[in-house]
Amino acid sequence: MIIAVITALATMQAAGGLDYLVTLAERIMRSHPQYITFIAPVVTYVLIFASGTTHVIYALLPVISEVSRKANIRPERPLSISVIAGFQGVVASPISAATVAMIGLLAVKGVSLPRMLAITIPSTFLGILIGALSVAWRGKPLSDDPDYQSRLATTTAKSTEQSPVQQGKELFNARGSTLLFLTGIIVVVLIGIFPSLRPTYEIVSEGVTETDQVSMGSAIMIVMLAIAGLTMILFKASPSATIKGTIMGSGITAIISIVGVSWLGSSFFEGNRAYIVSGISEVIRIYPWTFAAGLFILSAMLFSAAATVVILMPVGLALSLPVPMLIAFYPAANGVFFLPTYGTLLAAVSFDQTGTTKIGKYLLNHSFMLPGLVFDGLRSRYCPDTQHDSFLS
Repeated sequence: MIIAVITALATMQAAGGLDYLVTLAERIMRSHPQYITFIAPVVTYVLIFASGTTHVIYALLPVISEVSRKANIRPERPLSISVIAGFQGVVASPISAATVAMIGLLAVKGVSLPRMLAITIPSTFLGILIGALSVAWRGKPLSDDPDYQSRLATTTAKSTEQSPVQQGKELFNARGSTLLFLTGIIVVVLIGIFPSLRPTYEIVSEGVTETDQVSMGSAIMIVMLAIAGLTMILFKASPSATIKGTIMGSGITAIISIVGVSWLGSSFFEGNRAYIVSGISEVIRIYPWTFAAGLFILSAMLFSAAATVVILMPVGLALSLPVPMLIAFYPAANGVFFLPTYGTLLAAVSFDQTGTTKIGKYLLNHSFMLPGLVFDGLRSRYCPDTQHDSFLS
């Protein structure tokens, strides 16, 4: 499923659709610079929600930094919460590797994609708004910041150029590929909402005929690969450009990491299932929140929400934790920001020419810690009533 989604996204990138989305996001942010602390994380969230990958944020970070600087707003504010919003956009996205892994594990419990999205989308979106409030007045304005004024006196801050303008056939292909990809996402959600849309087929074995239905996972793969093929045919996405693009490269790297980590984690867990379950079941039964803490800590070490889900969610199922609780804890699998070593954090620091976005002297006192912890703290306070299965219905 992940390969199919990455292929569809990579073909959209090859057709210019990803650049088109980034251009739209850039225009929105430049139109209201005074509200950049709130607009930037929302735009980032929506863009990553639609694409299913945090890698598109690299095109937004320099724009956020420049717009903030020109508006005399400390770039640390929008940059820090935008990075966190990117992580949560992955959690909410119906086509991200983490969500696909989550649905694959919980499908046996009767959890459908629309039901899970009905929980993750409102909670993560509300979380980034609260996170934006937590940094909206953080630090001094640039005009009063002595460090920035000192930097201005010794260096020349370079302006970020706007994205090149797409025109003619290039613009047509970019728009068309974007709309086609978004249509694919809508189709996937509709198939999840209305299972009857998935075709049925008959299996004849030893003279016995059985009727079965295309699984949700197979349906996602069919839709996404069809979108990739149509993008190549209708909007001239080059197969070679699709394969060589940054989305395909980073996606395949992520898959290899996820598969390797999941095999390792699964082998370790299955070999020590009795010991692990018996050792932590009593603690989790008394203090269920410790499972969320485990998701947070493991994700901070693995730098992957999808790999964390693949390793720990089976443990939660083995411990018979209520499914609503597992879904409520799912956003905790994005503790990637805790250690300032992930690519998007480092990129945000490097793109901020004012020096306000930084990694602190004590490593953990970095610019992203406050909005990240505010988001996770808010989410944990609104964990659903796990004693009622009707929460999912």
